[in-house]
Amino acid sequence: MPAGPRTRAALDLLATEIARDEPGQDAVLHRLLDLVLVLALRAWCAGPAAVLPAWYRALAEPAIGDALRLLHEDPARRWTVAGLAAKVGMSRAAFAARFTGLVGQPPLTYLTGWRMTLAADQLRDTDATIATVAHDVGYADAFAFSVAFKRARGVSPSMWRRSDLS
Repeated sequence: MPAGPRTRAALDLLATEIARDEPGQDAVLHRLLDLVLVLALRAWCAGPAAVLPAWYRALAEPAIGDALRLLHEDPARRWTVAGLAAKVGMSRAAFAARFTGLVGQPPLTYLTGWRMTLAADQLRDTDATIATVAHDVGYADAFAFSVAFKRARGVSPSMWRRSDLS
């Protein structure tokens, strides 16, 4: 995205901050980069050629948006389709059909993908053990997590951590 009126000030501030060497610089840079990313995504989403992902459009649907927020707020929870449906006030069958239709995949498939995304980030960004990562994303043991991770990412968690795949 080219810089626009809304991003120019943030980019100027980012450039100024990069040129400094002061305490707290890393924290400021990380937050400014987050801000620039959000502003760029907003601009892109508002553009005429933007094709928004299905999950993003689904956020606007009351029950399905609520379900997505629940999955993102607590991915480690032992979610079931029936449990999610009850939380958003729908029948299990209606919820599953509506979620799949809007998001493009069934609720628990979506949850697994989200868990694997979180796990991949944690494996890349921390030194947490594989068992800790497994627990953090909702797996009872490292073995079950490793099998799921390899199925999703094509490599084991330890190989992911050691490679440039992340």
